[in-house]
Amino acid sequence: MIRDQLATALRDALVALAVEPLPEAISLERPARREHGDWSSNVALAVAKRAGRNPRELAQQVADHLTAHPPAHVTAIEIAGPGFVNFRLADTWLHDVLADVVASGVQHYAAPDLGHGLRTNVEFVSANPTGPLHAGHGRGAVFGDSVARLLERTNHQVTREFYLNDRGVQMVRFGESLVARRAGEPVPEGGYNGQYIIDWSALMPSDVDPLEWGYARALADQREVLARVAIHFDVWSSERALVASGAVEHALQALRDRDMVYDLDGAVWLRSTQFGDDKDRVLIKGDGQFTYLLPDVAYHQGKYARDFELLLDVWGADHHGYIPRMRAALQALGHDPATFDVAVTQLVKLMRDGDEVKLSKRTGDIIELRDVIDEVGADSTRFTYLLQSVDTPQTFDLELAKRQSMDNPVFYVQMAHAKLCGIVRVAGERGVIHGDLASTELTRLEHERELDVLRVLFNLPDIVATACVDRAPHRVTSWLREMASAVHGFHHDCYVMGDNVAPELTQARLWLVEAARIGLAIGLDLVGVSAPESMEQREAVG
Repeated sequence: MIRDQLATALRDALVALAVEPLPEAISLERPARREHGDWSSNVALAVAKRAGRNPRELAQQVADHLTAHPPAHVTAIEIAGPGFVNFRLADTWLHDVLADVVASGVQHYAAPDLGHGLRTNVEFVSANPTGPLHAGHGRGAVFGDSVARLLERTNHQVTREFYLNDRGVQMVRFGESLVARRAGEPVPEGGYNGQYIIDWSALMPSDVDPLEWGYARALADQREVLARVAIHFDVWSSERALVASGAVEHALQALRDRDMVYDLDGAVWLRSTQFGDDKDRVLIKGDGQFTYLLPDVAYHQGKYARDFELLLDVWGADHHGYIPRMRAALQALGHDPATFDVAVTQLVKLMRDGDEVKLSKRTGDIIELRDVIDEVGADSTRFTYLLQSVDTPQTFDLELAKRQSMDNPVFYVQMAHAKLCGIVRVAGERGVIHGDLASTELTRLEHERELDVLRVLFNLPDIVATACVDRAPHRVTSWLREMASAVHGFHHDCYVMGDNVAPELTQARLWLVEAARIGLAIGLDLVGVSAPESMEQREAVG
């Protein structure tokens, strides 16, 4: 690609100018303002001091050398500021982008090999099996799945995992709540008051264990609603099974063997301050009961035992303070802290008709994730949750998300894809034969709307890489909106077929349509949203 070509040319120029030492890497950026050129490098500034050169003079020498030996596509080289080297390029570099996108296709374009096959476990949702998933769970669910998609696209071997917190007092209270409601009595203190408890208790047979029946019912319900937004887990791990297996005692013994725990005041403590935690943490209380931390340590130790090389957890906002102690525990077991990563999702404020909807399974003030999907559709549910970084609180506007208009972001993007497919469909109906790319005159693509599409397409590989590394799928939704804007502009200003459009230009624009369709299809898949060929199809699946 053009960045590599320019970097190679700059390095060759430094060698020719006997500049030493050479930089390990050469930075190239797209200027924020188009009038400053197409690409810019600070390489002269970066190497001048160590090379004993004046940065602006060195930049001029580099520019002179490259002007005498111009890289492909370069039409002018200019010096700016204290020593920036700016390149102006012919549109042909963007034509190469089109050819690369089409040749790579949906499977291979924007698929950088960041993971090199790294075995990666992504654990997300992991809600208590005490009721349906509510709208607050939806954000972490969609985020986790989209991060997993980004990891898969960048050559990580991904396993999606759901950890069932299926033991403890909350499970007991869940069962007691079902029994009370079936008997027409108030739920016990600390129980669950949601309407679903009333509905489920009415369906619960009289001859079953209420806790086990409710557990199975909740789990099936959660599986079903996740499937509706295209989320499927490879592994469902049970805390109950973990404890029964002896894994907790095994993890504790492993910590003892490494002298990472000690006994004090009848309790067992983890030496977590040795690894940056603000205080040592209790693993077993004075009454002999495990704290939440110890089974969690055993669970994560089990992931390493399954040969995962990277663990990525998605936790809710109230678990932020839990990260240092978990990381400390894993370091105490001898694991590299860099192999454990946690993304924390902030709260969602769900709005309907200007009013906030509260989310709590216990108070009964709940709107289920299923309700959101029913109201706005699966595609809009996913896209809306991913519109902004999970690091920030989110307001989810149900009215906007279900709107069938261009001010709805997912509608806007899917409409762009449908328009591209419509162009191809009309071309077929008119008998326009799509020729080979190699024989197509891509130099016909010179309209600013056409070039805008290609500029945005060029950015997709970098967007995918950054979104993966930063665990930031919202960067993909932002790119999709930018790409859709470019496509809508092209569709408005550039006719692909017609009496006033030369056949050669039609062929070039048909290939541009195909490249844009590939880019949108990649982006939509990364956020788990369908790429409809028509808006009628969208309504059928959305």
